[in-house]
Amino acid sequence: MARRRTKKRTHVGANNPETAPAGHATARDPKSMVIRIGAGEVGPSISQLAADVRKVMEPGTASRLKERRGNKLKDYVVMCGPLGVTHLMLFSRSETGNTNLRMALAPRGPTMHFRVEKYSLCRDVQRVQKHPRGGGKEFLTPPLLVMNNFTTPGADAKSKVPKHLESLATTVFQSLFPPINPQQTPLKTIRRVLLLNREKSEEDDGTFIVNFRHYAITTKSTTVSKPLRRIKAAEKLMTTKSSRQGRMPNLGKLEDIADYMIGGETGDGYMTDATSGSEIDTDAEVEVVDNAPRKVLSTKARLAAEQAGQEPEEEVENVERRAVKLVELGPRMRLRLTKVEEGLCAGKIMWHEYVHKSREEIRELEKRWEKRRQEKEARRKEQKANVERKKAEKEARKKKSGDGDGEEEEEDEDENYSDVDFDDFDSEGLAGDAEFKANEQMEEDGAWEDERGEIGRD
Repeated sequence: MARRRTKKRTHVGANNPETAPAGHATARDPKSMVIRIGAGEVGPSISQLAADVRKVMEPGTASRLKERRGNKLKDYVVMCGPLGVTHLMLFSRSETGNTNLRMALAPRGPTMHFRVEKYSLCRDVQRVQKHPRGGGKEFLTPPLLVMNNFTTPGADAKSKVPKHLESLATTVFQSLFPPINPQQTPLKTIRRVLLLNREKSEEDDGTFIVNFRHYAITTKSTTVSKPLRRIKAAEKLMTTKSSRQGRMPNLGKLEDIADYMIGGETGDGYMTDATSGSEIDTDAEVEVVDNAPRKVLSTKARLAAEQAGQEPEEEVENVERRAVKLVELGPRMRLRLTKVEEGLCAGKIMWHEYVHKSREEIRELEKRWEKRRQEKEARRKEQKANVERKKAEKEARKKKSGDGDGEEEEEDEDENYSDVDFDDFDSEGLAGDAEFKANEQMEEDGAWEDERGEIGRD
């Protein structure tokens, strides 16, 4: 028998291990689902806000997730395990009209409840910009997470915003995106920034407010003058089929190209839009070392060069100065933390902004939750015992009524074992002994004789 061929071009085989390029999502990276709870009731603005947040969470999110009115939270929680989802972001609207965001860690929590006090959609942010940034390759890699002022110096367990709550919020937000290794992650793959800034409250009033901002990173080389960059861009436009004259430099009032490059005969006589001081500030410039591969001499070649009296060439680092600019993509949100639950959208309240309980009330709640946990554990054990008992009874019935043929049937049944009990259903979908009664009626009417003749049986 011929050996089965292993597909190597389109499938991952034994000789093709799964390797993820730098900057792209892997199986171990966090995955999220941004969901609208009550898809037909939240309204178009909340629906668009959820779609904008999905763009922020790309590529490790379900971008094309379709919610239905009949879907419940349990439906999404059940699919978190098979799909490897680690975070749930649930948008909803209360009866009073407040927009809420629940951020939960799957599968056991905790869950952080936020009230979206203010928000602006991506289209609203781009509408006020002179040169908005369109969707490009920025969303192929996860954003760089920048968090500010999440920890308060001097905070302890007795503060209005306790220290463990600040640590929990920091951990939850940090786990939204894969960690970045500065030694291995190329700088070109970092194209977006997600800024989370916690507002400082003038008074210690126990509020935890986070401002959500999303930016795109744009860089331009400053080693080349801006007029020369515009000329290079114009040369590229001349070779393309589409003619966009808006980017072409206007040289109609000049006698020489040098007037455009240096700004006139004396250097400051003629000013254009390119030389009118619209360059990026020097504070936004950074130095980037070229990581291009370099030729390294072997030991033998280096020794031969030393014997010949040749001095080794000094390696010159190619350092390029680039100007960095942030362009806001949106959305904007002002999130106010209201409470934290221990479980996944259900469980003991760990912290609440408005409700503060005494030690006696906390002890009483602890007793209630312990009682609930014991009852749940008892029900689980009872269900497991019932399953084991039914399985033992079934095995005993098989051994009692089984013979040699029965053993073969038992082996076949074990191979095709399923949790669904098919004994209650027959081939026609009739329950109980309905099929048996139908067969008896057909024998009494002689219908079986006609069928045997049709299929060629005596």
